[in-house]
Amino acid sequence: MRRPHLALRYAALAHRRAGRLDASARALLWAAVSGLLFVTLNTIMRGLSLALDPFQTQFLRYSFGLFVMLPFIVRSGIGAYRPHNVKGQFLRGGVHTIGLALWFIAMPHITLADTTALGFTTPIFIMVGAVLVLRERLHWERWLAALIGFAGVLMVVAPKLSGSGGVYMLVMLASAPVFAASFLMTKALTKVDKAQVIVVWQAISVTICSLPLGLLHWRSPSAVQWGLFLLCGVLGSTGHYCLTRSFATADISATQSVKFLDLVWAAVLGWLVFSDQPSRSTLIGGVVICASTLWIARRESRRAAA
Repeated sequence: MRRPHLALRYAALAHRRAGRLDASARALLWAAVSGLLFVTLNTIMRGLSLALDPFQTQFLRYSFGLFVMLPFIVRSGIGAYRPHNVKGQFLRGGVHTIGLALWFIAMPHITLADTTALGFTTPIFIMVGAVLVLRERLHWERWLAALIGFAGVLMVVAPKLSGSGGVYMLVMLASAPVFAASFLMTKALTKVDKAQVIVVWQAISVTICSLPLGLLHWRSPSAVQWGLFLLCGVLGSTGHYCLTRSFATADISATQSVKFLDLVWAAVLGWLVFSDQPSRSTLIGGVVICASTLWIARRESRRAAA
């Protein structure tokens, strides 16, 4: 008589395990897609920042991100996008604006691959912050994957820190902990607001905060540049939506190692668009980074199944 009840318990346990596995896999997939979208966005933004003032580029990128979301806001109604924590949304937007300002100052002066590689330090700050602020459990596999990935990043950027662009390398590096703070705020906001609400209010807050800087050295963009800003708005809003979904699906620290794959996309697009030839150190570091990414993805799947 106990066997049917035992079978039901095993079935329920298997269902819960499958749900955890699916959640972990979805979170990694959301993070990987967001990385590809952001690298494509950064490729276009680097070209625009070479022709226009970086702060103007920053303002137009987020204002167009808000513009492309207006049809969805109108269709669903303004009430559907009313946040539960308006103060938190603007605080997060202000922090993100500071990180963007540092990022846009440095971006025109270093290659796309180097820009992406320096951004890989952000997951290190996120993992530490997730433990200290969000009280997430940080398994040793995540630490090891992050450290191996960071070692790969050092292989990429260390030979170039002493060159003429070394100052801008440090400026770009300084944006990493600021972005980490912004992403941790995003994780906290996912507890009270949906992903689409957070993305919309990020566009609103960053647009407002970036406007004064954007007006300092304003130049009228060409028709092609206006079209590229519209494309950037689509890529940026979609990328932030995917990233926010990954934060809401699993622990934020569990999704960060997959971001190291961005270096592969950056190296390919930098070579195709800007004729940037990846150095040997970039290729070696990329192999190390990819190895850590694949390893942690496999470990996370096994942990979810167990």
